[in-house]
Amino acid sequence: MTPLWYFAYGSNLCAATFCTRRGMRPLAVERARLPGWKLVFDLPVGPGERGVANLSADEAAVTWGVCYLLDVESCALLDRTEGVHVGYYERLAVEVVADQDRRLAAFAYRGSRTAPDRRPSARYIDLLITGAREHTLPAEWIAHLERFPLAVDERNGSRVR
Repeated sequence: MTPLWYFAYGSNLCAATFCTRRGMRPLAVERARLPGWKLVFDLPVGPGERGVANLSADEAAVTWGVCYLLDVESCALLDRTEGVHVGYYERLAVEVVADQDRRLAAFAYRGSRTAPDRRPSARYIDLLITGAREHTLPAEWIAHLERFPLAVDERNGSRVR
């Protein structure tokens, strides 16, 4: 079976999450951007205001991330770790723009069980920032990530990074 490009824009940007914790071994890696989609944090994680990354259609927006070329077995494993089988995320067919303006057909994950007014935790946004730096995403994108308002962690009442 033909390998597939997976566009990561959330915690899977970070090697510690994607390669170490999930055990993924991509065949190739490309930094990329996804025009027409905005990064939001509207997928609820427990009680409180914490949320994780999601995509929201927005013609004026661009979301930066990384494309991993994965074999079919790795894609199936990733679907399981992302909760596709229980409806947490679904695969979304997208076209991303890689370096040198190369267009790649890929898939991303998008959740439909959204809750407004969610925010990333300090720990979670740090995974995205770490991954963005690891993949040398643009400084403007990293600054954008650093500006997101943080959720109060109901477990300890803090917003501190």
